[in-house]
Amino acid sequence: MLPSLKSAATVRYHSIRKDGACTHSVRDGRKATDFPVLAMLLSLPAGIVTMGHGAHAADPVSVNAAGAGALTGQASQSQSENVIVRIGRRPPIQVYPHANPVGQPLRMSGAENRKNGHQYDWGVFNRGNGESAGFGPVGTYGVTPWAEDWSNLRDRKNHNDPFDVLKYIPLTRSGNVWISFSGETRLRNWFETRPQLGTQKPNDSGRFAVRNLYGADLHIGSHLRFFGQLVNADAAGWGGYGYGSTYRKRLDAQQAFVEVRWNMLGAKSGFMFGRQQFLDAPSYMLYARETPNVPLSWDGFRGYMVWKRIRIDGWDFVQTYDSENKMFHDTENYASRLYGFNTTWAPPDFTFMGQKGYSFVDAFYIGYKLNGAAGAIAGPGGSVTGSNTRNNFGMRWHGVAGPIEFSVGGIWQGGVFRPSGTTLARNVSAYAINSSVGYRFSEKTLNTFAGIQTDVYSGGNSSDRTGTIGTYIAPFNPQTNYLDTTTYMTASNLISFAPLVRITPFKSVSIQFKYPLFWRDSVNDPIYKSSGNYKFPGNFRGRFIGMAPQVSIAWQINTHVSWTQYASRFMTSHALNEAGGSSGTYYQSNFVFRF
Repeated sequence: MLPSLKSAATVRYHSIRKDGACTHSVRDGRKATDFPVLAMLLSLPAGIVTMGHGAHAADPVSVNAAGAGALTGQASQSQSENVIVRIGRRPPIQVYPHANPVGQPLRMSGAENRKNGHQYDWGVFNRGNGESAGFGPVGTYGVTPWAEDWSNLRDRKNHNDPFDVLKYIPLTRSGNVWISFSGETRLRNWFETRPQLGTQKPNDSGRFAVRNLYGADLHIGSHLRFFGQLVNADAAGWGGYGYGSTYRKRLDAQQAFVEVRWNMLGAKSGFMFGRQQFLDAPSYMLYARETPNVPLSWDGFRGYMVWKRIRIDGWDFVQTYDSENKMFHDTENYASRLYGFNTTWAPPDFTFMGQKGYSFVDAFYIGYKLNGAAGAIAGPGGSVTGSNTRNNFGMRWHGVAGPIEFSVGGIWQGGVFRPSGTTLARNVSAYAINSSVGYRFSEKTLNTFAGIQTDVYSGGNSSDRTGTIGTYIAPFNPQTNYLDTTTYMTASNLISFAPLVRITPFKSVSIQFKYPLFWRDSVNDPIYKSSGNYKFPGNFRGRFIGMAPQVSIAWQINTHVSWTQYASRFMTSHALNEAGGSSGTYYQSNFVFRF
């Protein structure tokens, strides 16, 4: 039997009343170490396990209420309350949920994130995985490397990793001009017995893909930076399908932008111009295109302002045209535009069920303009191409209320569709409702999180040639594993109900069990996939599509190497089987090296 390990995030509270201010002191738990049998159980070479640095106990820190970290004893003079936090080094494991911080392996406060991760200091917006700051989740590493702050390595006392020499390289004697290098190599393989609900041949498909993302971040003082990132990728396998420019890519610029930062009207402000990844949207709506090798990137500009409890963000982009097969030939794809703005408000903290809580409220407008094949809809005779404008007005409320973690959001999608070669204009009226709520048990129960995720995406009537279009679309790749590990389902004409449980028995291993059930919202609209809709030999007349019980295992072997695995059995309904669909087994493995 494996002994239970106490998490590095274990804490024990007591209060001290001094000079009229209440100081909460937190004593750290014992240093957590990986149990060596774990490596044997997962059948990886023991040498891999010993690479890099694992988690270790950290020095105590003093953190003010805004979440900025300082050494113990350097109390903030501008805050009436100080929190003395004695914590272990940030657990290296991190998953990327659709809404911060629902379902993370371990809870993380803003103070802990700043102390143990590499998030820029965005105050309360650093809480959880830092997603609410608008630059994607950031821990030790982020989805976007330019969202990481390595300036603390200016003090060589903070160097504790062999790769730190690449994360902060001073170019001037003062250290105000410096460069940071980042890198990722990902090996991913799939196996599917009946791909795409049995519609994709041949059966028993096995695919393999490798990608490399390597970049440099040049800082010139505190107000100017240049970021560039290169990508190349390849794919192989047996019975493979779907390979294109997003799987096989000769060396090209994935990101290349300039950012200017300044303080204005009491806000930390910035302007970014050039090619960049964009993650300031609910990840059930828009994410970074993680299933293929080449992430989604955009060409244009973005501006932001961050105050103590309010931030705003505005942008106007065209998608990067990445279908070239020559080196450094990617340009702008004016057939796909993304524009809009977001406002996030952090209401005052509160107490619920005897525990502290906090939340964020997002209000946003996100517009899409899609032309040609990108804007196609389902019609009576098949796919109908044209000009598709979608205006998304949405809100989301998410956060922590004592042991409860929650996210609730709604989107109304308006717009107009104009079929190619006609003067016809069809209005759009569609919607999406997304929620996730769960209960966080104590660490004594393996840091268990148990919850329910529900999603509704409206459908329409594909047999209509005129009239209002009611099918919701999310053309820019929602997070890969948000709805369904197999990615056979997408956010159109769909109702999903998914109980889930996540346990984190070790500081570096987390396991999630999920059991989604799927229905069509409208029986007059087809089942949709990431590119168009399914076409079965027979006529699918039912509403229930099927269910896909699935399990995922994330193992952060060390700071730089991780291994995640996903397995699912998609069980199609009787009605779908009669129409020519088929149940199938899906397995995916990801081995990732980052620095």
